[in-house]
Amino acid sequence: MTRENGATQTTRTEEFEELRPLLFSIAYRILGSVSEAEDAVQESWLRYETYPTRPASAKAFLSAVVTRISIDVLRSARVRRERYVGQWLPEPLLTDPYEDPARSAELADSLSMAALLLLERLSPLERAVFVLREVFGFGFPEIAPAVGRSEAACRQLAVRARGHMEAGRPRFDADRREREELAARFFDALREGDVDGLRELLAADVQLVGDGGGKAPQLARNIVGADKVARLLAAYLPQLALIDVTLGAREVNGLPGVLIRDRDGKVIGTMALDVGDGRIRAIHSVVNPDKLGHVGPVADGWALKEAMIEARRRKG
Repeated sequence: MTRENGATQTTRTEEFEELRPLLFSIAYRILGSVSEAEDAVQESWLRYETYPTRPASAKAFLSAVVTRISIDVLRSARVRRERYVGQWLPEPLLTDPYEDPARSAELADSLSMAALLLLERLSPLERAVFVLREVFGFGFPEIAPAVGRSEAACRQLAVRARGHMEAGRPRFDADRREREELAARFFDALREGDVDGLRELLAADVQLVGDGGGKAPQLARNIVGADKVARLLAAYLPQLALIDVTLGAREVNGLPGVLIRDRDGKVIGTMALDVGDGRIRAIHSVVNPDKLGHVGPVADGWALKEAMIEARRRKG
């Protein structure tokens, strides 16, 4: 077995860098974690770099490697998530590095918090097969070695996964322009503390889901209903202005959202909107500092809460 020369190794590095966005996107959708996905991609490179022979297809080889690593990580992560304090949400992703304009809508939908939470219902193998097949269009001959099952078994896994996803996915449609317009109206009403304005934009059964992981104060773990959600948001969010907290419009997991920062620009959290049929169906808020480090320097949520209480007291 001969060693590769320097030129070939350089080509191998270039191949990996070209495929890195795809590998990360696969790993993130399987894991729901930016940090774990990045680690899976790095481990894939180490295995590729030291693989003794040149694979016939770098894409097939690396996709299989990152999938197997992600499956193993997910199996252990599920044990930790069962002990998680409060509601577990995926780590927010502000930019998906894998850009395919022809399939941007499908890729955005597969990134949403709602879709990732549905994927949590699947077994690790079902989740991996669904992501490879339904999101990235891999054929079963490529999927089978990636998950260590026969093609026939992978077809069965795909059918079960699609059934679970379709049963849980609400049948609501919204194009990008509708989402953005509705989000702009929502955040304007939010900044103004306009209960009526918020209420009319929310679906009757809207869910407000918060993830603080026990490590930061949060609005609520799970509140359901337009009136309850509107009143809670209108009462709480404008108070953040008292301590110069800002809401900056950003796409979060492929959907309209905001990045919430303190007066020093440190990250407090993210909020993402799930829109359909002209209404906001769900609001997902992540303030767990452990899930925000990849976004930027993270603020001390507890200190901010104390500052807000003091600002309210001074205001009278």
